[in-house]
Amino acid sequence: MQENEALIGQMAENVRTMLELIGEDPSREGLLKTPVRVAKSMQFLTQGYQQNPQEILKSAMFREDYQQMVIVKDIDFYSLCEHHLLPFFGKVHVAYIPNKYIVGLSKIPRVVEVFARRLQVQERLTTQIKECIQETLHPLGVMVVIEARHLCMQMRGVESQNALTTTSDFCGAFNEIRTRQEFLELIKNTR
Repeated sequence: MQENEALIGQMAENVRTMLELIGEDPSREGLLKTPVRVAKSMQFLTQGYQQNPQEILKSAMFREDYQQMVIVKDIDFYSLCEHHLLPFFGKVHVAYIPNKYIVGLSKIPRVVEVFARRLQVQERLTTQIKECIQETLHPLGVMVVIEARHLCMQMRGVESQNALTTTSDFCGAFNEIRTRQEFLELIKNTR
């Protein structure tokens, strides 16, 4: 992603101000380059705003008569909680049942990455992944399960070190409990 120098400069200036407001000296040696580093880091961590997940899927759609479950599990992701700008991270498990089209398997993790690289809440992230796959591929069904640890819960507030948050969303064939159970059983060894 091309860096916008004006944007980086503006963000760095705001970081300098924030450092001053918390009682730090942004001119001391260890912090001299921190504002620019933070600005570049934020640009990287939020690059999903400049990417189109539907186009990623469309770039690798192939006609195929396969109509059984396709699962991509244990997709690592990192995102920023929109409430505190602290990381949350974990695993995403995605299943879909093709309806005339399959997609290159690497495109599923890329879609996860696009949505994760935006300010997020886990619930919305789960739904956005599901809806993108459903609206682009029109499969017989889609299911997404996300398991994540949230630093906003571990580092501040309740300070719950071992809490794991699980969310799921599904549609189509996954409305049938047997189909959902099959998917959950197939991803079980990761939990």
